[in-house]
Amino acid sequence: MFLAKIYNLLLIRAERGLVVLGSNAGDLENDLRASYGTLATTSNLSASIPPGPYFWSQTTRGVFQAYRLFSDYAGAFNEGLVRTPNGSYMSLSASVDGSASLTIGVPSRLYYTPTEDKPLAGLRIGIKDIYDVAGVGTSDGNRAFFNLYPPRSASAVAVQRLEAAGAIIVGKQKTSQFANGEEATADWVDYHSPFNPRGDGYQDPSSSSAGAGASIGSYAWLDLALGSDTGGSIRGPSGSQGLFGNRPTHGLVSLDGVMPLSPALDTAGFLTRSPEIWGRAQSVLYDEFTTSTSYPKKILTYNFPTNASSPSGTVVLGFLTQLQNFLGANVSAINLANEWTSTRPGNVTASLSSLLNITYPILISKDQTRLVRQPFYNDYASVHDGRRPFVDPAPLVRWAFGDGYPDSILDEALTNKTIFMNWFNSHILQRSNETCSDGFFLYVGSSASPNERNQYGGPPSVPYGFSASRISVFTEVPDSVFPIGQAPFFSFVTQHTEYLPVTVDILAAKGCDGLIVQLAQDLEKAGILNATQTGQTIYGGDVLFKRESMGKVEAMRYKQREIRHS
Repeated sequence: MFLAKIYNLLLIRAERGLVVLGSNAGDLENDLRASYGTLATTSNLSASIPPGPYFWSQTTRGVFQAYRLFSDYAGAFNEGLVRTPNGSYMSLSASVDGSASLTIGVPSRLYYTPTEDKPLAGLRIGIKDIYDVAGVGTSDGNRAFFNLYPPRSASAVAVQRLEAAGAIIVGKQKTSQFANGEEATADWVDYHSPFNPRGDGYQDPSSSSAGAGASIGSYAWLDLALGSDTGGSIRGPSGSQGLFGNRPTHGLVSLDGVMPLSPALDTAGFLTRSPEIWGRAQSVLYDEFTTSTSYPKKILTYNFPTNASSPSGTVVLGFLTQLQNFLGANVSAINLANEWTSTRPGNVTASLSSLLNITYPILISKDQTRLVRQPFYNDYASVHDGRRPFVDPAPLVRWAFGDGYPDSILDEALTNKTIFMNWFNSHILQRSNETCSDGFFLYVGSSASPNERNQYGGPPSVPYGFSASRISVFTEVPDSVFPIGQAPFFSFVTQHTEYLPVTVDILAAKGCDGLIVQLAQDLEKAGILNATQTGQTIYGGDVLFKRESMGKVEAMRYKQREIRHS
């Protein structure tokens, strides 16, 4: 299956009960038995088995599925995985040609047919490496952490739900360390940051679900990625790579078996190119997935461009007009700071920015030092003569910030979060019996602004402040990224004009996740949105460094030989 030998190849056309056999036989059975134990066999080759390519042992008539191997040239994965007969996973040991890249194996889509019980059958998914997967270790983006602890005995609850629905796990994907935000070149030390395929190929993929974003933007053979979002870790990579991505309503799925950043803020969500796949996956993962037979007639925009003075502004305002017409809605620009000042609770005098300035960094630093850092440090010291493990700069800066405050500050931060949440959910976006949410709240996610990975900024800093992306973090409402187009920028790498994605984030009332996905699907049907493609742009095209004509390459080599022999 993943071996160098040549074996009998079966091509099974199940609908006719036909079997086509290859000509070269080998001892596949012995190799697979050594690796996987008991093997499934069939005594009747025309028996009803899924159509697709298979390997067959002449001696035992054992039939084995074939996997196709792909190079992870974007550096998105930490580990390629294959499922064993007992339901756990093991590392893929095979490899194909590639420069400093892993190999990922994927089974044929012909083996699987989605059903009511298994709506994700055959969908290939990558898992962010903060989720436990049975049989393999979890790194959390840290080499010492990965090597300190044994392989997990059980998968995270979220992973189990996806497996039960038929999803095919093909590997674990890179995360910035302990899911803290990191810049591609300056901050990633233990592992190399994945490569964003868009534009010139050297833009920051964003984080912390960096591997998820880079892989879905790069590989047509991958359908879905499971990420996490605490402060923007799904929405950032979705914007940078031009993907559909969601931070769900908080608490829709158990996060048992997932490394915490802050349980009060942590969520599990997806990155994908297809609204249809996005909806199927969310309906499986979440305890609540509410849709509606009608849409709200209110659109609130926050910090939107006021005119089409830039290419990205033109794209954003064009989408807004189409959305308004599609919904038959009224559009209003909202100033949250002013709205807060005029309607905030009577016992609160702080401005919005003052109330929430340190709320996020306090929650993530205090929670993660208690739940992750201290157990990790203690366990590492116990087997390494009291030594401390290496940790990247970004987590250290955040943890040190939290160490500077008493533990009592955590309760204050949770109180401030709750005050803002209750206000927003009662004044800005409310539940509706008719449309689930009484409106949609929009802000610009990405505006095709370059962030080259070969540029060094300052050292990592504490994530102070309040911004549009923090609204859903504090209010627990769903926040989803819609790729709406692209805009040009001048690349200092290629010295050419390239294109980067433009995205808009759409929020709805708490618990109305299905309404947002339904909107994306309906906008796609109306031709307002499109499923995005892999490659250099959201509309397709080879990743730049892989763009080549083999005929031209061979002609160049031939010409070089001519020169050498002349």
